[in-house]
Formats: sequence, structure tokens, C-alpha cells
Amino acid sequence: MKPEKKLIPRDHPDYEKIGEIIQSKESVVGIDARHTHIIIIKKLLELEERLKAVEKTLTPKKSKKK
Repeated sequence: MKPEKKLIPRDHPDYEKIGEIIQSKESVVGIDARHTHIIIIKKLLELEERLKAVEKTLTPKKSKKK
């Protein structure tokens, strides 16, 4: 069984929008790698912050012992 590869289907409205943002005619591979990596890293940082917030709400607070 092959894993699902499609994160955004080609017919999804964001597919073309994202493609237009990261494309580069100057690049051999057709995308601006620097721009693409910045987008990915920014999103990962946002997800990290959200995960920290979720973990904070799920982690029981330790009571202080005197």
C-alpha cells in the first residue's frame, strides 16, 4: 500500500496560489528555494508555538511543597 502523497490536491484553490508565490523563472528547478524554505520555517515556528500552548494547557501544574 502506497502512502498518500497529496497534501494539497491540484484542484484546491490554494494549490495555484502557493505555486505562484514560490515560482522562480531564474531557478533551474522552477521555484525560489530560499523563499520556499522561509515559508516552511515560518510555519514550523508558528506550529511550535501552538504546540507549546497546547502542552502548557495539558500539563498539570506541580504544587509547591514547603
